[in-house]
Amino acid sequence: MPIIIRATGEAKDRSLGESAQFVEDARQAVVPGDRTVRAALSYSGKTKELTVALAEDDD
Repeated sequence: MPIIIRATGEAKDRSLGESAQFVEDARQAVVPGDRTVRAALSYSGKTKELTVALAEDDD
């Protein structure tokens, strides 16, 4: 199981500022810029959670 950075919103959905902080945290952890970001979406299409692996995953 890969080590990941996970970010969830304070409410049910994430704000632009929270998403920007996620990107900053990933950059500070030296996650390569070409790494895939995964998102969990609500039924209405809002972003609930973002994750990125610190090391490459095999799936």
